[in-house]
Amino acid sequence: MTAAVLGRRAWSRLLRHHLARASLIFLVVMVILSLAAPLIADLRGVDPTQTDLFRRFEPPSGQFWLGTDDLGRDLFQRLLDGGRVSMLVGISGALLSAVLGALIGVVAGYVGGRLDSLLMRFTDGVISLPLLPLLIVLAAVDPRKVGIPVEIAQSELFSLYRIVLIVSLTGWTTVARLVRAETLSLKARDFTRAAVSLGARPERIMFRHILPNAAGSLLVATTMSTGALILLESTLSFLGLGIQPPAASWGNMLTGAQELLQAAPMLAVWPGLLIFLTVIAFNFVGDGLQDALDPRSERR
Repeated sequence: MTAAVLGRRAWSRLLRHHLARASLIFLVVMVILSLAAPLIADLRGVDPTQTDLFRRFEPPSGQFWLGTDDLGRDLFQRLLDGGRVSMLVGISGALLSAVLGALIGVVAGYVGGRLDSLLMRFTDGVISLPLLPLLIVLAAVDPRKVGIPVEIAQSELFSLYRIVLIVSLTGWTTVARLVRAETLSLKARDFTRAAVSLGARPERIMFRHILPNAAGSLLVATTMSTGALILLESTLSFLGLGIQPPAASWGNMLTGAQELLQAAPMLAVWPGLLIFLTVIAFNFVGDGLQDALDPRSERR
């Protein structure tokens, strides 16, 4: 059976998973709207970064679809800009975590011996660290103290890359353990033994034979971790250690709204609701992928 046929069957099983299908549609719409945010702002004639204190807390209208915030900025456009940043952090961090975890897991599982023990004890050590305090410490480090120029350290782009790196440094452990378990199973299969008997180099076996066959589990783990990393980014931004204003993210929008719950509760409701829906949507898509990539689900 060819890979194309298997892919079509997996896609068909995924679409039969109602929650995964609805979640996938929601995520696609959110990604499209977030990427098109500058174009939407131009078409509406709105600048989401421009403050106007005379238009604070305006209700929803034809000009401001969800009203304005405490600085008179358009809330709808700020949510789209924040979604672009939050999802970029979550997806980029998950991909980076997947690459790092896959490398560690496949090397540990295939080579075995002392290297396996060393890599897995290091993984266990990272898992045992308290996650949120560790992230707070990493995010609180002043980049200027480690030799990064001031103009780079204070740029919005550096702040974004820094958060991606920080969240990915703690998100690879689950992927590493999963890939190691898959590698231990796959290296005992006949196709791996045949490759060894034909004289294939270890790196070729790992990256051409083992990792592609572990791609299903890796894809599910990456999808599930994306939602968790979006939540971590929102937590750090809420604490003032993530994406820094004036750049918008859902987390720092919640920070700005926490003191205005009495006067304007919707400033907190909208970003909080989008964080909730996005995280749970990634989890539902991950569940759907797990069923879709399991051939036994079709018989069930």
